[in-house]
Amino acid sequence: MARKPRIHYPGAVYHVILRGNAGEPLFFKDRDRFRFYLHMQEVIERFRCRIHGFCCMTNHVHLILQVEEIPLSRIMQSLSLKYTRWINYTRRRTGHLFQGRYKAIMLDADAYLLELVRYVHLNPVRAGMTECPEGYRWSGHNAYLGKEMLPWLTTEWVLALFSGEINAAIQHYRQFLLDGIAEGRRNEFHSGTCEGRILGDDCFADKALTRANQHWRREWQLDELIDAICRRYGIAAKELKAPGKKRPFSEARAVAAVLVQESPHLTLTELGKVLQRDITALGKAAQRLIRQADARLIKLLEELRGEMEEMSESQA
Repeated sequence: MARKPRIHYPGAVYHVILRGNAGEPLFFKDRDRFRFYLHMQEVIERFRCRIHGFCCMTNHVHLILQVEEIPLSRIMQSLSLKYTRWINYTRRRTGHLFQGRYKAIMLDADAYLLELVRYVHLNPVRAGMTECPEGYRWSGHNAYLGKEMLPWLTTEWVLALFSGEINAAIQHYRQFLLDGIAEGRRNEFHSGTCEGRILGDDCFADKALTRANQHWRREWQLDELIDAICRRYGIAAKELKAPGKKRPFSEARAVAAVLVQESPHLTLTELGKVLQRDITALGKAAQRLIRQADARLIKLLEELRGEMEEMSESQA
């Protein structure tokens, strides 16, 4: 069964969970977490999203992320690619860092935002890593208390829900977390309440799906994607079908495979027929490209994603 596409509309808030491949660590040293912070700041500036809460555990990360015009998929692809490159370079390793597709639950912020912030910031307490949330360095909790400066973390929305006066808001927030310190795992924050994609009642789910449909855009076609890639590489489409593994043709095919895998309406089977290639080989080429992507390739992928989205918007 084909997986359902992410629901997107400007202003949507998600609980995002990134896990290490096969349960392996994502962070090995403090500098890794600081590098992850840097990449979060970069995607916020580039894609104009907001992070309202987070927690970097050893082998997984929780983010409470709000998008604007740029969909969550592009934001997470950029973040995971950049951080994977950092770990692979510093650890002299290759291969996947993150486990498959990230988990993302769109939530009714009016009903669940406060509780989700508490749940995420108390994650180290539930894991037995600290007795109180202030004792854990790698979450947004101390920034909410004013004890740490994280300019990329947005605290104003949540604190304003407690009080219009900052010191009173901080005290109410601290007490709110302490009141939930004995709380265990809450499955709804991991699985949602609707289709595994939405956390909210039926009314919110209907409104979210309606808003997403209002921002529908024409889906680009495979030939349009191939034409865009060929323009970038200065080659003809027929050259991609030629036998052999010479660059830039092999790299262009791998780029096509990466972007097709990201697109819920395209398949590697379709790409394989057009390029006269085995889909297993295309899939492996895409994986190698992701593992070995340098700054040039990351920029190329982001530009191609942007070009396809602009095409969809202009022709919708």
